[in-house]
Amino acid sequence: MTTLSGGAMRPGWHRRIWKTAVPIMVSNLALPIVGMVDTALAGHLPGPEYLGGVGVAALIFSFTFWTFGFLRLSTTGYIAQAFGRGDLEELKAIVIRAAVIALVIALALILLQSPLRWLALDLVEAGPLVSHQAALYFDVRIWAAPAVMGNFIIAGALIGLQRTGLALVVQAVIVTLNVALDILFVPVLGWGVEGLAAATAIAEVAGLATGLVVLVRALPEGRKPWPLGTARILKPYRPLLALNRDLLIRTLLLNVAFGVFISLSARISDTTLAANEILMMFLTFAAFALDGFANACEAIVGEACGRRDPRMLGEAVRVTFLWSGLTAVVVCLGYALGGDLLVLLFTDIPEVRAEALAHVHYAILMPVIGVWSFQLDGIFTGAARGRDIRNAMILAVLIYLPAIYLLHAGFGNDGLWLGLALLFAVRALALMRHYPGLVRDVAPAP
Repeated sequence: MTTLSGGAMRPGWHRRIWKTAVPIMVSNLALPIVGMVDTALAGHLPGPEYLGGVGVAALIFSFTFWTFGFLRLSTTGYIAQAFGRGDLEELKAIVIRAAVIALVIALALILLQSPLRWLALDLVEAGPLVSHQAALYFDVRIWAAPAVMGNFIIAGALIGLQRTGLALVVQAVIVTLNVALDILFVPVLGWGVEGLAAATAIAEVAGLATGLVVLVRALPEGRKPWPLGTARILKPYRPLLALNRDLLIRTLLLNVAFGVFISLSARISDTTLAANEILMMFLTFAAFALDGFANACEAIVGEACGRRDPRMLGEAVRVTFLWSGLTAVVVCLGYALGGDLLVLLFTDIPEVRAEALAHVHYAILMPVIGVWSFQLDGIFTGAARGRDIRNAMILAVLIYLPAIYLLHAGFGNDGLWLGLALLFAVRALALMRHYPGLVRDVAPAP
């Protein structure tokens, strides 16, 4: 087994965490740029159905593709552990196995594109003109599925190697090319929504090509021959598939939880639904920043587990908890100072503004409530403890679902936000309960 030089890097923990987290934060914050450009260009096409079609299609792909975001998480955990052990052959083997799983999923999405498109558009229940434009977008962008899944693997591997600056480079290529092609294909060439979809698909493919080059350079001995034969050995797939399964269940249950929140908001009124959608943007932007620390934690905790170094694990957890907690407080203070202004910027509809402003305090507090579950999720992902992540989410949702219906019945929209806070709190407490066992498992065998 080829190895890296051992010894945990204990000095400079704060710098190390920030060096890993900041590129992920910047990468996350760059993601909405493409959506804003797509929206702006579609909004200038001759008819509201174009904007509606792009919005519906973007929602479909956001759910469909991001459901498989567990590929990134599982790759990070196992790459980080192999990196901690210094096992260079296993680093490459993990990338190969993850790529095989990603390719199978991508091919399944392409083969099933017709029923997927029909089901998605049927569930959305948009009008015929909007559905037609959404279908045009879907039929082009679905072919980018292999590139999207491949980019999950590359991002996961780069984060696991703690080379997040390189992950930011790949993301920058995707975003920059996407925006440039949007402008070329739609206003210049007049390709409509198909142009927007083609721009995104081409950018994803270019990102994959860039990522492959970057990954080969980032991996220790990455330019030496890769063990491609490991793709045919089935046994090593089992732990990776098990972790992917558990993370998929976690993701689906989280989507269910947010779906119930939105559905109950709509039951109150269209105004409440619109206001809560605006307030959820507060949580989304906060998550972009806080995920940087969670991802840094995944990588460094995974390395500590690979080294079987509980001291390194404890230091990584303490420092990431410190900075993620402080960042959450800063975000909350920023929202407290500028939250009312943000609401006014998001909408000029008086009744929606009034409803959002009446409940903006929940959105202000949510980052400091949710940060602990984000961070613990990162810790357990880095340790590849998928069962604990899955079980914590199952418990949280089992408590959340009856609670939010009761709170909704008794307190209306206030109850919905209290229910969401309960979901984050229970999930964090459930994961914290398993943390001592994680530490025990990391300790070297006597």
